[in-house]
Amino acid sequence: MIHLVQIHDGFSRHVALVEEPNLRCLTGVQSVYELVQRCLNSRRGFSNETIALARGETLAYDPIYMGTSNWRLLAPIDVPGEPSRLLVSGTGLTHLGSAKDRQAMHAAEALNTAAKVPEEGEPVTDSMRMFQWGLEGGRPDHGKIGIAPEWFYKGDGSILRGPLEPLIVPPYAEDGGEEAEIAGIYVISEDGTPYRIGMTQGNEFSDHKFEKRNYLNLAGSKLRTCSVGPELVVEADFSAVEGEACILRGNETVWSKAIATGEENMCHTLANLEHHHFKFESHRQPGEVHVHFFGAHSLSFGDGVELHDRDWMEVRFRGFGRALRNPVRIETKDADRLVSVRSLA
Repeated sequence: MIHLVQIHDGFSRHVALVEEPNLRCLTGVQSVYELVQRCLNSRRGFSNETIALARGETLAYDPIYMGTSNWRLLAPIDVPGEPSRLLVSGTGLTHLGSAKDRQAMHAAEALNTAAKVPEEGEPVTDSMRMFQWGLEGGRPDHGKIGIAPEWFYKGDGSILRGPLEPLIVPPYAEDGGEEAEIAGIYVISEDGTPYRIGMTQGNEFSDHKFEKRNYLNLAGSKLRTCSVGPELVVEADFSAVEGEACILRGNETVWSKAIATGEENMCHTLANLEHHHFKFESHRQPGEVHVHFFGAHSLSFGDGVELHDRDWMEVRFRGFGRALRNPVRIETKDADRLVSVRSLA
């Protein structure tokens, strides 16, 4: 599998092929987006074109990854100078291990197991109903359309952060919590065809306390910074992927958990998730990029963990390269200010 990163030093930027323990810079392109457009225009394969261009400078990966080099890791996908052309979105309640946490947010008591059918008289939330629908209809036969998953909008490219960059709890938020996921990276061709160029690790950071107040707050709870990377993996195996998420506070690990994703651990197939995202004409605009999170297995919030300022969140999935690491930054409530709208009349 090909693993790519994007790096910059404040003046210039490179796409680089991961050749552990080094990075091999590509020549002739400065972004993954430019590389993709080059392939679409020439009808050359992405993998072959990447290997053909990997003849530039070799850099040691360790100091870049640790943040001690002049070079810094970017998110492995962006649209340089045009962040509005990148859509960040996701699907929830897709994982067999996820529904219990969501049910706990929206009902007095969680069901004992994620896939349990509620007993008569037990509270059943809309989250659990959505999950049950996924179990029943999220894995259609090949060529068939299954049930639609939960879908949410996170923002445009301006909310996407790279490795080591802080994820922000803004003054109007109630909290912030990690969501360790895999995200698909897509580009739309000139004829409106969506192309999956790879997958990457992600932290789909969200405001779970705000969501817990009322399920209708879900949309607003998702409008937060998030992170992907460091590596874009081309032709990743998404059948069954194991990993780990952890929260570090100083030198202490305050929470860690084994996590699993991939189709074998989900109630929806990848094809079904992709169909229900790209069936919308507005999601097939030529030249646009989509970062789509596939859902989380477990959350530290579900285990009662509250993140603190300067905690570090770490997401690692086997087969997806080095871990994604981001600190938490909690802005003070004093910074919250009324936003006034002016009339142009």
